[in-house]
Amino acid sequence: MKTRAKTLVFDLDGTLVHSAPDLHAALNLTLADAGRPAVTLDQVTRMIGDGVAMLVSRGFEASGGPSPDPDGALDWFSTYYGRDASTLTTLYPGVRETLDRLRDSGHRMAVCTNKPAKPAMAVLEAFGLTEYFAAVAGGDTFPVRKPSPGHLLGTLAMMQSDPEHAVMVGDSPSDVQVALNAAVPVIAVAYGYRRIPAEDMGADILIDTFDQIPDALLKLGLH
Repeated sequence: MKTRAKTLVFDLDGTLVHSAPDLHAALNLTLADAGRPAVTLDQVTRMIGDGVAMLVSRGFEASGGPSPDPDGALDWFSTYYGRDASTLTTLYPGVRETLDRLRDSGHRMAVCTNKPAKPAMAVLEAFGLTEYFAAVAGGDTFPVRKPSPGHLLGTLAMMQSDPEHAVMVGDSPSDVQVALNAAVPVIAVAYGYRRIPAEDMGADILIDTFDQIPDALLKLGLH
């Protein structure tokens, strides 16, 4: 039997929360300031997962070409999103109940997200989720971010844990790749945000709904 996975590390956007509507709203406000046309929610869902700078860059590319002032555009997006990061955001089904179950079974949990730490904490606080997580590492917490292994390994270090006792849970290629790079088993959710089919990401196991995580851990021999 494999070693028990005592530490579970979760992505945020597209895994715990459906945040695309709030990101979409902030991005369109930023584009409007630059005199650019709006992008659709469907477009934005395919832009998420590699940090806010990449999201803003992709938004400008989709609305006419690169921003003439990328740093300024990022600042405006951060301002808009910082003002309202949770009004249109929702928890995915089964998240709270499953986190309760995992905590009650003795797992320690963390969040490792490419979203900057401040808005990540704001979203978690808005939904009363901070109590579940011993650590929250944003895209600006370390010098590197997913898929660099340093992001996940740094998150584990914050919890005094290690790859041999951890599992990553996420929805995007960056989540799967950071786990592979850090030699950590990875569970991918079939919902969320990505630009390739979920089956092509290379996760150890793919689940349809968040509440299947306990069964996935059993299947991996990592209960």
